[in-house]
Order: sequence, then C-alpha cells, then structure tokens
Amino acid sequence: MQHAIPVETLGPQGQVMADAVQACVHCGFCLPACPTYRLLGEEMDSPRGRIYLMKETLEGNLPLADALPYIDRCLGCVGCVPACPSGVPYGDLITSFRAHVVNSDDHKPPAGSRIQRILLKETLPYPDRFRAAATAGRLGQAMAGILPQSMTSMLTLLPDSLPAAVTLPPVVPASGPRRARVALLAGCVQQALAPQINRATLRVLSRQGVEVVIPTGQGCCGALSMHMGEAAQAMKLAGNNLRAFPNDVDAVITNAAGCGSGMHEYPLLFKGTADEDAAISFAAKAMDVSVFLAQLGLIEEPSPLSQPVTVAYHDACHLANAQGVRAQPRDLLRRIPNLTLVEIADGELCCGSAGTYNIQQPELAARLGEQKARNVLASGADLLVTGNIGCLTQIDLHLRRLGKPLPMLHTIELLDRAFPSPRV
Repeated sequence: MQHAIPVETLGPQGQVMADAVQACVHCGFCLPACPTYRLLGEEMDSPRGRIYLMKETLEGNLPLADALPYIDRCLGCVGCVPACPSGVPYGDLITSFRAHVVNSDDHKPPAGSRIQRILLKETLPYPDRFRAAATAGRLGQAMAGILPQSMTSMLTLLPDSLPAAVTLPPVVPASGPRRARVALLAGCVQQALAPQINRATLRVLSRQGVEVVIPTGQGCCGALSMHMGEAAQAMKLAGNNLRAFPNDVDAVITNAAGCGSGMHEYPLLFKGTADEDAAISFAAKAMDVSVFLAQLGLIEEPSPLSQPVTVAYHDACHLANAQGVRAQPRDLLRRIPNLTLVEIADGELCCGSAGTYNIQQPELAARLGEQKARNVLASGADLLVTGNIGCLTQIDLHLRRLGKPLPMLHTIELLDRAFPSPRV
C-alpha cells in the first residue's frame, strides 16, 4: 500500500512513522488510557488525535506550528499502547516524530524553551554536570520568583541536598557459586539523586549468585535525549554504550524504567545504520532488574520485615506500558514476610514525571502529580515503592506539597533490606 507520507524524504524512521499512522483505525480505545485526554477532554490531546495531527503534518496538509502544542503535551507514557487493539506502535511514532520536529526548518521554539532544552541536554545525561548544576540551582531557588517559569520548574524538583557521590567498583563478584554474569547500567541522574539504588542492586544480585560488571566507559543510555527528539545526541550516547558494554554477559541490567525503555528503543534509533544489528543484540539483553531476578529465581528467601508494613506499588509507565513489566516487581515484593501489598487507584495513569515532562510541561505535570499523590494516600500505605527515579522524585514532591510525605523506596531497595546475607 502506498503511503501519502513521503517516507523517502524522512530517513530510516519515515517508514516507521507511516506504518504506525496506517495501523491506527481511530477506534478510540486509547482515549480513556491517555492521561492528557482524561485531564483536558480534547480530542487533539489524545493518542488518536495526535496521530491524525502527525499524519497531516507529515503529508504537508497542516503547518507544524498548529500541531506542535498538542504533540508537546504528550507525556510519551505509552499508556495507549496496551489499550490499543490494533497494536499501533505509538511509542515508535512519537519518538520518531519528535526527532523529525527538532530537525525541521519549521521548528522555531521561543528563546526560553531553547535555553531550557540546552540546559537539559547538557546536564541531565552527565552525572558530574548534573550535580554541579543542581548545586547551583539550589542557590538559585531564592531567585525563583524572578526567573522565567521554564527555569523555576526545574528548580522546584531539586532536593534540599544531594547525597555524597558514590564510585562503583568495576566488578562485584557473586557471593557463593556464580549463577550468572551481567553488566549494570549505572544511569545518570539517578547516580546523583539516589546512588543507594545501585548499591542495593549490586548487593541483591551478588547475594543471588550473580557477578556484576559495571563497565567503566559507559554513560547515559540516551533515553532523555531520544524522548526530547534529540536523536543525534541520543545516538552518540547510545553508541558509546554499544562499544562499552561487553557481549559475553547474560543480561544488561537496569534499575530505572526510563533507561530500560530507552535501551529497548536502540533498534529504532539505529535503524538503517551500520550499528543496527549491534543495537538489536544489545536491546535483546537489556532488562529490568526485577525481570532478571524473576527469571533467575531466588536462591534465598527474604527475611520478615521488623514490623508489618503496607506497601503501595506504583507502576512506572516505561516499565509497565513500554516494557510490559507489571507482575515481576509485585511477585518479588509479595515474597517478603510482614509486607502487605496494595494497589493505587488509577494506577495505570502517569504520575507526570515522564522523563523531562515535569520540567517542560510543569502545569499538566503538577496536576497529574497531585492526582497520583492523593491516590497514593488514599491507598492507606505506609510506604510507596516503584522502579523509576523520576517517579520517586515526582511523587515525593507532590506528597510533600500536600503536607503528607511518605517513606519511598525503589523496589530493589526494599528487597535489599529484606535479605539477611552479608552486605557488599
């Protein structure tokens, strides 16, 4: 079938976009699954509406400027994907379209947005730069009232203080007989905000007989750049990881939902290039730590917690929707004695973090964050657990804004606390 979209002029992702557009039958099943449609009630703020806008723009029937406000309001949470009976690869479409927008001559964002984008590009993927920028940003919080909103939205997300930097060893051996050998993606922002998550991951994996390699040449996975449409930067970062990570491992482990989703998008990112096969192979080995542990099986059971705890588990969008990982974290948590797991109302809806969304779309992100925080509180949980640093940051902010902060942990941190073995 011939597509009206001029795929031959759009590069390797042109056919991806055309096929995704063609797959949509406009049935509307995606509407109730879309957080922005639920908030705004506007057809063009739904996946179906955005697909139509992207189609019309790519075909040259609609100016980019008319479509872009609706496209920019998309979280990229891909909550629409599991709801779609036609299997529309919306994530591939929105990622490819955003890269097309950034490279378009018609894309002329205002100065404030350009400055914000540069700051995001040049700090978030680099832990040392992010740490320095966060330190400077905390000093700038006193000026929040006179700074542009594009700047203050970043400042509000900064913690009061950053933990001390942690240097990870190049290899952590298995405790006891080795059952598997994996490589760990250390991440970027998470290293600065919550380095204890990587430490907990190393301890749990070692206790389960897993040798962990932490490649010294690795860097950001490129997911943040990819989802902002900065494909060139994403390819540079991802290409570095394709070279840095060893091939002789059983899996490439991540403990951040956004990073896992980003690594699974490497084949799309490198489509039509000399690195496509390497990207496919890398993506096939990439998996969330909860998935790896569920597949490997635990050789020791968690110990009971010191007192009964009611835990609410929050599904990070890029774990549940993009990777289809829902059962494994819950199953691992249920194995901990003295733990009662409860669900969050509307748990499938995004918390508003969504990579850089809570910086670039602060008003909508705040509405989603407050909604999520209220639903967490209504669950009656003593503790919130999730598998993504962005979600932890976003939900913590909005619980504190409601004046009702809760303890929060990554899934692997709670597992770490429940194991009695010696600490790494």
